[in-house]
Amino acid sequence: MKKVLIPTKLNGIACELLVQHGGYEVIQDDQTALETLVASHPDAYALIVRSEKVTPELIDALPALKVIIRAGAGYNTIDTRYARKRGIDVMNTPGANANAVAEEVVALILADARHVLEADASVRAGKWEKKKFMGRELSHKTVGVVGLGSIGRLVVRRMSGFEVNVLGYDPMISEERAREMGVEMVDLPTLFGRSDYISLHIPENTETRGLVDASLLGLMKPGATLVNCARAGIVLEKDLRVVVADKGIRFLNDVYEKDAEGQKSVADIAHLMLPHLGASTLEANINAARRSAEELIEYDDKGVTSFVVNRDIPEGLDETYCELAHILARLCRRMLGPDLRLSRIETSFYGDLQPYARWLLVPMVAALGKDFDRSMDDRAGVAYLKEMGVSYENRTADEDKGFTNSITLDMTGHLDATNLRQVSIRGTVTEGNLMISRIDDYQKLYFEPRGHTAVFEYPDAPGILGKIGAAIASAGVNIDDVRNPHDSRGRFSIAILKVNRIVPAEVVRSIAEAIEARVAFCVEL
Repeated sequence: MKKVLIPTKLNGIACELLVQHGGYEVIQDDQTALETLVASHPDAYALIVRSEKVTPELIDALPALKVIIRAGAGYNTIDTRYARKRGIDVMNTPGANANAVAEEVVALILADARHVLEADASVRAGKWEKKKFMGRELSHKTVGVVGLGSIGRLVVRRMSGFEVNVLGYDPMISEERAREMGVEMVDLPTLFGRSDYISLHIPENTETRGLVDASLLGLMKPGATLVNCARAGIVLEKDLRVVVADKGIRFLNDVYEKDAEGQKSVADIAHLMLPHLGASTLEANINAARRSAEELIEYDDKGVTSFVVNRDIPEGLDETYCELAHILARLCRRMLGPDLRLSRIETSFYGDLQPYARWLLVPMVAALGKDFDRSMDDRAGVAYLKEMGVSYENRTADEDKGFTNSITLDMTGHLDATNLRQVSIRGTVTEGNLMISRIDDYQKLYFEPRGHTAVFEYPDAPGILGKIGAAIASAGVNIDDVRNPHDSRGRFSIAILKVNRIVPAEVVRSIAEAIEARVAFCVEL
């Protein structure tokens, strides 16, 4: 029998399922020090943990260890690289807390709308202040959900019981999938302008950090409510502070720069604050425990490795091409535009890359959706795209084109049934460096997609590049390199500028308006 160590207060369902299976001996002990427990069971085959740190020293103390499972989504407490060196697979249980977070959003909105906390304190103090605590009903209000991943979709489902109108923003969701959910897909300015309640469910990264700034917050209705149970860095706190004062915006918050004791910087503007309780429910813990046991059983009995987070790159595939695939997808999605919903992806892998098509799809999908991790496999990637309403085709590469070891990625997006747009990008690796060779009809670009990159596509006219450069320079940003070809018909030009730091969003918008750009963005690649 395989010995499984559970050195944590994990719900007992994990132990029960493993024992019922019959192939495991389970040692669950959250009282003994982890090091002592490990020393007593060096023959452990699997380790199931929550927030415990799994260090190289701990791994070395378990010479028979083959699997580590984190009962939860994050796995930063586990040294995944060292585990891989030792041939140990690390897995997690993403999505186990999705419903818990969705219900927390509803709880925050209801508690604030009906002044639950203040009214409770008032009555306990012997007061009777009915007029002071006049509340608001949710029925027939408009709710905007930013990000329709697993949590966002559950928020839509939970809120629908209040007969609300739901607006959604998520470029990955197709129009058909949105209709099935009862969601009207709109752009971000429209969502912020029309919503009575806005709930954020997007990751924090270089593209979303500070996304909710003065330009969006300023569109909110007086007295509207913003709920952040996603990540603190998505919202520009200084801008929110101004809008809360000017418009009486309600701010309900569960996320902070650090999860730790101490004063919180948003205390003066947050009407409700919780200590990051999104996943803290009995049911979420049961789900994580159940899934950890089920994943171990499927891993052993069926060879299912979908949730391995430290997966090996197959022999023969240069890991640099995985990074190229990831960046191609990010760049292609930005070229498509934030308001277009993705409907189709097509790939072509040339040269020695053809046998690795399924591996290279994974980093592409991971670049597009926050609910998909690069640790997952290609079957999970195709299933994820299908769930989002996005079709996928890997085309047979035409080797007569002579594109040695390169990747072509095409994306199609739409505003509606008649307004379609396609973007095509080809890239390769040259002397170990990533290289973008073509974007649409702009040939021989040969630029390295690294660092801060500003992109503008606009109707060709004399002096435009000078205007772009002057505006960027006036913002105190240095230009390190420029590519500026015309398309084959001379109608449009593209300016790709490598800069020393991110060009502020308001500067990008100003340039776009001045040159009538159809594409304008700055991204850190």
